[in-house]
Amino acid sequence: MILISTPLIIAIIVAVVLVGAMIALYFVGNNMQKKQMEQREQIDAASQPATLFIIDKKIMPMKDAKLPKAVMDQAPKRYQKAKLPVVKAKVGPQIMTLICDEAIFDDVPQHGEVKVMLSGIYITSVKTLHKKTKQLQQQEAENGKKRKLTLREKILRKQADYQKQLDYEMEAKKSKEEIKKQKAEEKKKRDREKKITI
Repeated sequence: MILISTPLIIAIIVAVVLVGAMIALYFVGNNMQKKQMEQREQIDAASQPATLFIIDKKIMPMKDAKLPKAVMDQAPKRYQKAKLPVVKAKVGPQIMTLICDEAIFDDVPQHGEVKVMLSGIYITSVKTLHKKTKQLQQQEAENGKKRKLTLREKILRKQADYQKQLDYEMEAKKSKEEIKKQKAEEKKKRDREKKITI
């Protein structure tokens, strides 16, 4: 009988637990990514173009954002204290409080008119800025000193980069699937032609 020392047994158990945890995290991450992609597709399908005049933008707790009561009732309690990017904007004659996608929060100007894609009260993307708004942003960037980014801003920038990369990969995957479909259709067509000639 081979005797194994106690530290070696503990090391093997820890290694097995770590491997199990890594495998579990991989599958959980995959499921979360699929859910996020499905939610993103639903949001994109429901989004409509709108022109907003941005009054103010802040990152604040959900409970202090003065969002509609229906939104607050649907949100889980743990998220009501979490901070999220909020934009106060004039939509037509109404002044509304909107939630902004964290990845594009920096692209939304502090003041000025902007064209966005809006899904309910959620700003999904900033399409185009009016010339005056672009000029104001450029002047602010030239006049203002370059400040050091906070940890949150760095994380949001990384998140935006990852989101762009994910969108690019999704488009590449769609194009590959379309190429496969085309090849399959061409093959079917050739098979039909062979049957007709025989």
